[in-house]
Amino acid sequence: MQAWLESLQTWTVLGIPASRWLLAVLVLFATLVIQKLFVSGLNRMAQHLARRTTTRLDHVFLNSAEKPAAWLILAIGIIATLHTLKPSAETWPMIELVDYAGRVMTIVIGTWFLWRLLEAMSSYLVEYAKKTESPLDDQLVPFITKTLKIFIVITAVLVVAQNMGYSISGLIASLGIGGIAVAMAAKDTIANVFGSIMLLVDRPFTVGDWIKTSEFEGVVEEVGFRSTRIRTFAKTLVNVPNSALANMVIDNINARPKRRIKMRIGVTYDTTPSQMQKAIEGIEDILKKHPGVDQDFSLVKFDEFADSSLSIFLYYFSKNAKWEKYLQVRQEVNMQIMQLLEKLGLEFAFPTRTLHIEQSPV
Repeated sequence: MQAWLESLQTWTVLGIPASRWLLAVLVLFATLVIQKLFVSGLNRMAQHLARRTTTRLDHVFLNSAEKPAAWLILAIGIIATLHTLKPSAETWPMIELVDYAGRVMTIVIGTWFLWRLLEAMSSYLVEYAKKTESPLDDQLVPFITKTLKIFIVITAVLVVAQNMGYSISGLIASLGIGGIAVAMAAKDTIANVFGSIMLLVDRPFTVGDWIKTSEFEGVVEEVGFRSTRIRTFAKTLVNVPNSALANMVIDNINARPKRRIKMRIGVTYDTTPSQMQKAIEGIEDILKKHPGVDQDFSLVKFDEFADSSLSIFLYYFSKNAKWEKYLQVRQEVNMQIMQLLEKLGLEFAFPTRTLHIEQSPV
């Protein structure tokens, strides 16, 4: 046995003793075993916590950590294997580069884990935000998620650069000098970012609201860093810069608690005063009894002798502001008014012109 151990020390492969090769193989094998045990342990822990706890946060964390942790163990095992071999730079000129690559891979895996955790937390918080009454958190969660993702990527790039031997302090100093030029070039982008912050703080609308401006009309689909996406009723997609949108006059249609109905009914000139009075009283009664009509305020008035009709002015509100419900209320009221006028023997007027021809005596 002693002779065999001594032979392992003296026998070399690529300038490395066979004992180191054997030890490196054992380290790599142990890495694979630990990786397998760790992943299975995380799965069992996730199943156990799913049965024992009501919150999904622990499950979210474990699911996010599973794949990055497995790759991290493998990366550490490979680095440990290389350090176990201890190859000389003359025999293995790429060993230093491989060592750098291992460190960069570790940073990338850590960034990957944070990215997965952030996405999982974002999905969890989006579901939670839908259950709350405030619409602000529905917009803040995606906005904060995007901000943190950018921060994670920038931090990862700086850490990788530092581990590869670059001077981060010099880079930051140069950014300070060049920051003015960058800020001047990106002033529109910065204005849009501040515009998005103002939209989130002032909350003139939320995602899903129907809004109207002097330039477009549609439903808000997303409030991003630079722009807001509006889906028009023609199903086109409008991207509006947030800096411009923050300065627009915005009519939020969804913010109204009820919806106005304003119309005129024209009846023919052969209508008698008694018929007109009964028509007005009947229409008022229809509006009072309809369950979809708001009872706070309504008007039914004979207001005008028009060119071709006697005009009855109607002004009332639908209780439900949704377009389908509003149209349903309007239709039902109109049908009842038609039935009333038919019962009273009144006719709807249409544009007419009477021509009187005078014959001169021969």
